[in-house]
Amino acid sequence: MTSSSPTTGGVSTGLGVPPQAIGEVVGVAKAYTTRVGEGPFPTELSGETGDTIRKEGGEFGATTGRPRRCGWFDVPLMRRAIQICGVTQIALTKLDVLDCMETIDICTHYEESNGNILTHTPLDGVTMAECRAVYETMPGWQCGSGKARQFESLPTAAQRYVNRLEELVGVRITIVSVGPGRDVTVLRESGFFR
Repeated sequence: MTSSSPTTGGVSTGLGVPPQAIGEVVGVAKAYTTRVGEGPFPTELSGETGDTIRKEGGEFGATTGRPRRCGWFDVPLMRRAIQICGVTQIALTKLDVLDCMETIDICTHYEESNGNILTHTPLDGVTMAECRAVYETMPGWQCGSGKARQFESLPTAAQRYVNRLEELVGVRITIVSVGPGRDVTVLRESGFFR
């Protein structure tokens, strides 16, 4: 959560960049989902898996130290962000946080109580609160990804996970972060801005 304008439009209002000067929009997303505060969170993990992601990812408020809510990657949420912000490529962060997972779930869509399928996050909180996350399960890689500097050097299951996310959200993942340092970043395309 933030009080600023984290959409692409915020670049114009906050920095004075004219809209026509924006050519590429890099969306930044974690390899899983987090949320601060109350409200609907269909993919939230309450239990050991959520605690592990929180601990491995350092998911605690920078100022308050309050634990962030953690859950599996939420494709409908990402699709809505892509739609609103005009995202043309994604920088996927914290892939290494999932290194220890035996299996990894991806929320592919939501299902409403009446059986309707939603492929994007609904725009109202009431509908969102009534949604059930529907998952696809992938095998984990259970080994360190932090030494990879090329996509092909990532564990095969990690490559498959990234490729599947890319396929589901419909936008190319051009950057993959495998650790907190600037030098632990995998660029999937040289000169990643097309």
